Amino acid sequence: MLRIITQRAEALTELRRICDRTHDDQVVHKEATVREVLQSVKRQGDRAVIHYTEEYDQVSLKSEELRVSGSELDAAYQQVSKELLDAIRLACRQVEAFHRQRVPKSWVQFGEDEVVLGKRYTPVDRAGLYVPGGRAAYPSTVIMNAVPAKVAQVPRVVIATPPGPNKAVNPAVLVAAQESGVQEIYRMGGAQAIAAMAYGTETIPKVDVITGPGNIYVTLAKKLVYGTVGIDSLAGPSEVLVIADATANPVHVAADLLAQAEHDPMAAAILLTTSSELAMQVVTEVKQQLINHPRRLLTEKSIAHYGLVVVVDSLEAAAELSNEFAPEHLELEVEDPWTVLEHIRHAGAIFLGHSTPEAVGDYLAGPNHTLPTSGSARYASALSVETFIKSSSLIQYSSKALQKVSTAVDVLATAEGLPSHADSVRLRVQPSSETERLEPKPQAGE
Repeated sequence: MLRIITQRAEALTELRRICDRTHDDQVVHKEATVREVLQSVKRQGDRAVIHYTEEYDQVSLKSEELRVSGSELDAAYQQVSKELLDAIRLACRQVEAFHRQRVPKSWVQFGEDEVVLGKRYTPVDRAGLYVPGGRAAYPSTVIMNAVPAKVAQVPRVVIATPPGPNKAVNPAVLVAAQESGVQEIYRMGGAQAIAAMAYGTETIPKVDVITGPGNIYVTLAKKLVYGTVGIDSLAGPSEVLVIADATANPVHVAADLLAQAEHDPMAAAILLTTSSELAMQVVTEVKQQLINHPRRLLTEKSIAHYGLVVVVDSLEAAAELSNEFAPEHLELEVEDPWTVLEHIRHAGAIFLGHSTPEAVGDYLAGPNHTLPTSGSARYASALSVETFIKSSSLIQYSSKALQKVSTAVDVLATAEGLPSHADSVRLRVQPSSETERLEPKPQAGE
C-alpha cells in the first residue's frame, strides 16, 4: 500500500507528481461550469443561488431561508455537548491569543525638513468566510477564519456553508460561529456561494475578501472572482510530510500520516526517514490502523495514490526533499528538531518534536490551519489577521523638502517622458506668473 523509495531521483519524481496532483484535464471542464454559475448568480442573484443549491445539494430553499435564523442559532447550543462547547471555547481563546500578536500597527516617522512618512492599517469593510460541508463538519475551519477577521476588527463578517438534509446546518458549525463572534450565516455552498459573496444578491452582502477552503469548484470560483474581491489562497487537497529519524515511534508516525489521508482521496501523506527499519514498521502500522478505520475506503485511496515513504541518507537530505515539496504541514519527528529546522525553508506550518502531532495545530494550538498547499508554501503564508487588513502609505512634504528633491524628480519624470509629473513639482518650487495669477488673493482686512 505505502511505497518505499530509496533513490533520490525517483523520490523527486514522485514528490513532483504528488505536488501536481490537482492539475488534471478535468479542471478545464470544471472551470467552464464554474464560469456559468458565477455569471448566473451575478445576473439573477438569489434566484440563481437557490437554483444551484437545489441542483447540487438537493435542498430546496426560499430567499428568506438562505440566512440561518436566530432561533436556529439559539437551538444549536442545545444540540452540542458541554465537552464540545468547552473545546470550541478553548480553541477560540487560543487562536485569538495567537492572532492578537500579529496585528500590524500603524506608524508615522518624522524626518528632516518636516517630511512625514508612515503606514496606516485599516480592516476591510466586509469579509466572507467559506466553511465546507460534505464529508464532515468543520467547526475548526470556522474558528480559524472568523477569529482572525474579528481580531482585525472587520465590521461585518458573514459565513457561507452548505446546507445538509432538511436544510439544516451542522450545530457545531453554528456554535463555533457564534463563539467566534459571527452570527450572520448563510446556508449555501459551492461556486454559487462564492459568487453570491463576490457580487452580492438581494439577500447576501457583497464582501471585500473571501477566505476558507473548499472543493475544486469553490477553489476555481475563488480564482475567477479574484480581482473583484480579495482571497486568502487557492487551497488544494491537504498534505503532510513527516521527517523522522530512528527515535520516532512508528505507531505515532502512522497515525499522523492517516490523520492527513482521512481528509480526502487526494490528500497526500509522505514520510522521509533516515531509518529503513522505521520505514518498514510504519508501512506495517498503517495497514494495522486501517483495519477498523471508519473512513477506510477513502483513506486507503489517498494512501494508495498519494502516500509515500522515502528512505534518505541524512536529515539534511530529507530537508532538501521537503523544501522541494514545500509541504502544507511539516512534522519534524526527530531527536533534535531545532537543528533540522535550520535547513527548512518552505512549509506552511512546522510541528517540532515527538509530542507535537499536526492535529494539535488543526484545532487549538493557536496558529492558523488554513495553509498554503500544492507547493505554494514557497511563496505564501498561512491565513492571518493581515488577510483582512490593508495598508495605506502616508506621505507629507514641506516646501523646503520638496525644493530639495525637485531636480531629481524632474530628471526622472523627463526620462520617463512624463512632463506633467515634472511640472507638478516645478510649478510648486519655481512659481511662474501664471501660477501666481491663480493663487488666492488676500481678502480685505486680512
